[in-house]
Amino acid sequence: MQGELVYSYDVQITGMLDYGIALGDVLTGQAAIPQQGLRFDVAFAGAATGRLAGQVTGTDFLYLRADGRFDLDIHATIVTADGARIALHAGGVALGRPGEPVVELAENVTLQTAAPAYAWVLSRQIWGVGHVNLAAGTIHVDGYMQ
Repeated sequence: MQGELVYSYDVQITGMLDYGIALGDVLTGQAAIPQQGLRFDVAFAGAATGRLAGQVTGTDFLYLRADGRFDLDIHATIVTADGARIALHAGGVALGRPGEPVVELAENVTLQTAAPAYAWVLSRQIWGVGHVNLAAGTIHVDGYMQ
């Protein structure tokens, strides 16, 4: 990925809310993805390192399409080491690795804050790449500023 690496975060999945069919049932083949797709709210928390170091908490309002693609709608907060709060919103897609409990992420990220020390995040495009290990319940994302 090109650009300046401005954050890497490693978070744990802290909760998952389904709306009728559990993701685990789909992943193990006990349930099929219905034609209308499935919705999951995936909560997460952990730490970010880099230029935007601090604590990360959020929820991905995940939509699993009937064709197996995940559409991402991530809303999170980064609280930096010096106490600034930065809102993170990311859309994008995730695709599973065949035969593995791993999903590859591609994100289009917007950051917002009124903290003067972090005003630089407002005018720049951020692209996120990473993966989810569903077996371990972990998420890793690297954010690159363009």
